Amino acid sequence: MSTVLVLNQSMEPLNVTTLRRAVRLVYVGKATIVHDHGREIGTPTFQMRLPSVIRMLYYIVTKPRPIALTKKNVLLRDEYVCQYCGGETDRSSATVDHVVPSSRGGRSVFENLVCCCAPCNARKRDRAPKEAGMRLRRKPRRPVTIPWLVVRRHTGPAAWANYLGIYNVSIEERHADL
Repeated sequence: MSTVLVLNQSMEPLNVTTLRRAVRLVYVGKATIVHDHGREIGTPTFQMRLPSVIRMLYYIVTKPRPIALTKKNVLLRDEYVCQYCGGETDRSSATVDHVVPSSRGGRSVFENLVCCCAPCNARKRDRAPKEAGMRLRRKPRRPVTIPWLVVRRHTGPAAWANYLGIYNVSIEERHADL
């Protein structure tokens, strides 16, 4: 309940902010409440619903920001699925593997890192996948800088799904409905 989804004037997700900042944006008239928690705060002369989702009253132009290379972002990109055996990994034991081992000049970049379960990581060791008799399920790529990845890092309320749904559907599915 301490985080709030911020939508642009066009209803596109912008980011996640604190409840305090969201209340301030609504209070000064820069945003409106789209969905609330069902509780109110205030003084005897002023009452306000606690926002869960707010919409800015003016359009904010955003530049795509590159996604930082972190273990968590690699695991999120691969959806915690081992890229060698296809099994779902336990979030606490998931590892990141260099496709081209760093001992052989492999760099730590999105295009060379994949989510890997511990048994597959031990089996591959410091060899190339082909040498270890393993095959990648999907070629690793740099993730696209889209809002759902930023929001997925936070555990938001179920009400946010109504405003993030467009980012969970492929382009083909979106155009099929038209």
